Amino acid sequence: MILIADGGSTKTAWCLAGTDGIHARWETAGINPYFSPREEVERVLREEVFQEERELPIEAVYYYGAGCATPKVIGETCALIAQFTEAHVEVDSDLLGAARSLCQREAGIACILGTGSNSAYYDGQKVADHVSPLGYILGDEGSAAYLGKLLVNRCLKRHLPSDLAKRFMEEYALTLESLLDRVYKQPYPNRFLGTLSRFLAAHIEEPAAHDLVYEAMDDFLRLNVLTYAEYSRLPIHFTGSIAYYYQEILREVCSVRRLQVGRVTQEPMEGLVRFHIELE
Repeated sequence: MILIADGGSTKTAWCLAGTDGIHARWETAGINPYFSPREEVERVLREEVFQEERELPIEAVYYYGAGCATPKVIGETCALIAQFTEAHVEVDSDLLGAARSLCQREAGIACILGTGSNSAYYDGQKVADHVSPLGYILGDEGSAAYLGKLLVNRCLKRHLPSDLAKRFMEEYALTLESLLDRVYKQPYPNRFLGTLSRFLAAHIEEPAAHDLVYEAMDDFLRLNVLTYAEYSRLPIHFTGSIAYYYQEILREVCSVRRLQVGRVTQEPMEGLVRFHIELE
């Protein structure tokens, strides 16, 4: 039996699986070891993961997490998990998790489009090349936060049709003052901006909404995917809620760019189960 985690800043998905299939799936609070206080990570592991699963014969834990990008953070996260289980523990980045889920053991370009965004060239075994996403302030093109940022920008700078801009401000009960406060003074502005992107999905039939999403997807491809030397000869795979729900526009942009689209999934867990169970 193995335990797999897909850890994000907003939520962490857990899956208990064996050769006979998936036994249990659940979600806990988000864990980002790079930002989250140690005591909060320990609380989540103790109260929401290993408390009920302690008696199960888990042989290995594979944790793929946001923020697990340096040897120091990986080592600290391994040590934290090892406090609660005698199983073999491996910790890697959520980017490697996405690559294994999407590409399995074949070369490809793996992309994450969720609250944030990321990408990598995966050679079938490891992340062989990586363009830094730079986070929601400097980058994260194509992400929910980026969509929300573009939406707010176009609305307040009067580049949206006036009726659409009015609907946006009214539906979210926003003012210029409240927007600036949420973005510049309140915690987790990236999450807040990400929630605003739902307005685009609800009004995607509007040309302005469609064009804004198209622009964001093209920015992601142009500034990230097209940077990899292998982009023209390999399939480009996507995972994450933004990739999944806006995949029609994403495929449209890829077609114009003459890119080969591979898998598009809402989340990486099923691919990770397939990767690790076959590996076992």
